[in-house]
Formats: sequence, structure tokens, C-alpha cells
Amino acid sequence: MSRPTPRLTLITRSGCHLCEVAREAIARVAAQTGDEWVELDVDSDIELERDFGERLPVVLLDDREHGYWRVEEDRLLADLRRPA
Repeated sequence: MSRPTPRLTLITRSGCHLCEVAREAIARVAAQTGDEWVELDVDSDIELERDFGERLPVVLLDDREHGYWRVEEDRLLADLRRPA
């Protein structure tokens, strides 16, 4: 049986200070909700690079853009508590 895809995705780039801050915020949120999350490096996928370029980090919730540049933790928590 395959595992469900995590609801949260963080799109980042190596060496990005804002990405490090976002990673910490996502980890805090996920610890509160019990949700798993994945991180994708924009430089590893030409389609991600085309879609997001320099507008990083980007948070996806249920494969839809939730925000970029910073994580709005309270809003993300509220949205995660709603059914997918």
C-alpha cells in the first residue's frame, strides 16, 4: 500500500536564507498538526525553475500555492486544519 502524498511542499534553493527560515517555520507547523511535508529544490527540476524561478521559498498546500517568500504560520495552521 502506498503512502499518501504529503499535503505540504516547500520549494527551495540551496543557499537561500529565506528558504532556511521557511524550512524552520514549516517544521514548526508540521509538528503542531502531525502533517508530513516534502522539500523540493527548484534547481533540480526545469519545470519548477520555470514556475517559481527567483520567487522562493514557495509553500504549496494540497499542490496549490499557499504563499511565497515567508510562511504565514497562523494562516497555514488554520488551512491545514480544514479538510483537504
